Amino acid sequence: MSTTYAPRKPAGPDSAPRGRWGLWGAANFRRLWLGETVSGLGTAIGNVSLSLVAAVTLDASPLLMGVLTAATWLPWLFIGLPAGAWVDRWRRRRVMLVCDLVLMVLFASVPVAAWAGRLTVAQVLVVALLTGVAKVFFSTAYGALLPSVVDSADILEANTKLRGGEAAVEVAGPGVAGLITQLLGAVTGLFADALSYLVSALCLGRIDVREEPPPPAERRALRQEILEGLRFLLGDPYLRTLACFSMLGNLALNGIQAVQTVFLLRDAGLPPGSVGTVFAVVSAGGLAGAGVAGWIARRFGSARGLLLCMLVIAPFIFLVPLGGRQLPIALSAVAWGVAVCGVIAGNVIAGSFFQTYCPGELLGRVRATSSTIGYGAIPVGALLGGALGNALGTRPTIWIMATVLLGAGAVLLASPIRRLRDFPARKES
Repeated sequence: MSTTYAPRKPAGPDSAPRGRWGLWGAANFRRLWLGETVSGLGTAIGNVSLSLVAAVTLDASPLLMGVLTAATWLPWLFIGLPAGAWVDRWRRRRVMLVCDLVLMVLFASVPVAAWAGRLTVAQVLVVALLTGVAKVFFSTAYGALLPSVVDSADILEANTKLRGGEAAVEVAGPGVAGLITQLLGAVTGLFADALSYLVSALCLGRIDVREEPPPPAERRALRQEILEGLRFLLGDPYLRTLACFSMLGNLALNGIQAVQTVFLLRDAGLPPGSVGTVFAVVSAGGLAGAGVAGWIARRFGSARGLLLCMLVIAPFIFLVPLGGRQLPIALSAVAWGVAVCGVIAGNVIAGSFFQTYCPGELLGRVRATSSTIGYGAIPVGALLGGALGNALGTRPTIWIMATVLLGAGAVLLASPIRRLRDFPARKES
């Protein structure tokens, strides 16, 4: 018999009618959205700044840059599963608060060390690795907390607004990072990232959600609780399919990301300034995808909407390797943005299903299991894309990875999801 996790929402604006403002009329959700959007902007700035600090300030080699990127994702492979079990034992909001404060200290340590003349490559690598660990716990708790902040009927709207904020700062973040670097130096961008986590913590601290994790007497061995979440996911045809879909999608997209800059500069012949414009168009596609996900799910049904995103919209990625030859690069960039629009919209729909379908007491473990499978494919995809790019060239690599992305859609089509209009309601443990 599983332990119980019973979040309780206080009576207040989150459960009151909100009219045309939707979730913007819910104080708890506004605080969550503001905190995570500001934190996301800081992360977008920090990712660019940390790479610049390593490459410029510390003169890191290309191999070291690859290790630095992989370090932030490797913790998912080692602690993703136990993190889900731990999160289901603890108050999720408190986990997020602790992670925010840890991340603030980690990122602030880099500019402090640089200003003192003591910054080393080892410190940057340790910061990247510990950042990855903190984000495993934060991401797991974040996905499990949302159903306690909003009603189940509002989950899709909540994810649409949250992902829209994330996509917007992904568009703005690199430009802001570049401006900060130009005016104040790369290490200052990391200080801005640290401050963003403080804002996130302050917003989380004001969210009025009471949680009741299972008492210690009801807990079982950690291994047993991990296996319970793993069995629940692997034994469910919908969750199992979506985990495989996520794995293939991340593998493909990160394989493309590994060679995209070289492709645009050397094969498509773009000047460096125009590469940023292409990435802005692609990021704008992600923002659009977050915005239309709710409409797609309502218009076509959540299950059919996911199939539409991955089998009709995402295949526009096949026009990307034609850029600079058979197609103008501008048209190829727009097609790239359309494909990303489909992927992001599909991710919002799939993520919302996870949060409404999984029992609350298992949500942390199930999401952690799925994330371990999906996020674990990110460093693999990046390494595979780089290896294929060296062996075959960037255009063939993008063709291969585009085919893998289409395979992610084919996984959905081969599953019971193809017969559904909407995903089913909550399943009991």
